[in-house]
Amino acid sequence: MTEPRFTSLARSLPATVPFVGPETQERQRGSPFVARLGANESVFGPSPQAIAAMADTGIWMYGDPENHDLRIALAKHHGVKPENIVVGEGIDGLLGYLVRLLVGPGDAVVTSDGAYPTFNYHVAGFGGTLHKVPYRDDHEDPEALFAKAGEVDAKLVYLANPDNPMGSWHSGADIVAALDILPGGCLLVLDEAYVECAPEGTAAPVAADDPRVIRMRTFSKVYGMAGARVGYAIGAPGLISAFNKVRNHFGMNRAAQAGALAALKDAAWLDHVQTRIAEARERISLIAQENGLAPLPSATNFVAIDCGQDGAFAKAVLDSLVAQGIFVRMPFAAPQNRCIRVSCGDTTDLDAFAAALPKALADARR
Repeated sequence: MTEPRFTSLARSLPATVPFVGPETQERQRGSPFVARLGANESVFGPSPQAIAAMADTGIWMYGDPENHDLRIALAKHHGVKPENIVVGEGIDGLLGYLVRLLVGPGDAVVTSDGAYPTFNYHVAGFGGTLHKVPYRDDHEDPEALFAKAGEVDAKLVYLANPDNPMGSWHSGADIVAALDILPGGCLLVLDEAYVECAPEGTAAPVAADDPRVIRMRTFSKVYGMAGARVGYAIGAPGLISAFNKVRNHFGMNRAAQAGALAALKDAAWLDHVQTRIAEARERISLIAQENGLAPLPSATNFVAIDCGQDGAFAKAVLDSLVAQGIFVRMPFAAPQNRCIRVSCGDTTDLDAFAAALPKALADARR
C-alpha cells in the first residue's frame, strides 16, 4: 500500500475551494486588480488602535488558548456572560466546528439555495445531507426554512441576516417570531456577519441562553480585520462549552486577539466606517442607475446590482469587469445570479468601477 487510506466520505468529495480568491485570478490575469470589490472586505481598514495593538504584540508567543480577555470584553459588549461566547478563526472556522459537533453522515441540514457556500462545504465534509429552499423576493425565507427543517428532521438550519449575496434583511423581531415554527431539536445558525452595517432593529433580540439559536459575528467586515480571522459566536453555555471538544485551542494568534480587543473599544472608528459604508452604497447604487441597472436595497457592505437579464448575461458583465481589473463577484444560483455583487470601496475604487461598467455592459450585449 503506497496510497493514503482516505475515508469513503473523503474519497467521494471533490477537492474544491468554496471561493476562488482574487489572488488566484490575479495570477491567471498576470496582473493585479485595480479595484478589489468582490470579497466584502473593508478597504477602510481597521481601527488605528487595532493596528497599533497588533504591531506591538509579541507574535513569537502562542495566543491565549482560552481567548480570555477577548471573551470577557465581548460578553460585556453584548451584555451576556463569558460562558455565552466562543471565539474562533472567523465565522468560517466556527461553522466548521459547529457542524463537526452536530452533523454526522446522513444528518439533515437546511439552508437557502444560493446562500453562503462555505457552510454547505462543511456539511458535505462531515457527510450531512443538505436540503435547500429558494429565496423569496431576493430575501431568505425564515418560515420556509423552518418548515423544511420540520419536514426533514433537520439538526441545523442556516439563516444569514443580513443576507450574503443579496444584501437583503429581515427585522430581528420577525426572525424571533418565526422561531415559533422552528422544530424541536433543531438549532438555528443565525449568521449576523453584516449586522453592524444594518438598520437598527436588524439584530435578532434572542436571549443568549436560548438553546434554539447560535448567533455568529465577525471582525472581518465593519471592523476591517478580515485577514486576522476573528469570529465569535453567542449561544447557550452548554453548546458554547462543547466547542472546546473539537476546536483548535491555539487557532487564534496573539496579534489577532489583541487587534480585536482594541477594535472593540474604538467606537468612534466603528461609527466612521459605518458612515463610509453608507456613502459607498449610495455611490454604487448611483453608478448602477446611471447605467440603466437596478441596485437592490442593502444592509451590508456591498450592493447587489440587477443586470436585468439572466445569469449568463451577468457573468459576461462580471468577466469584462475582471478583464478590466475590477474584482467583483456574483451570486451562483438562479434567479439571484442575474446580479453582480459589488463591495463598498473608496473613491478611487468606485471611480474605477464607474469607468469600467459601461464597457462591461457593452461587451455583454454583443
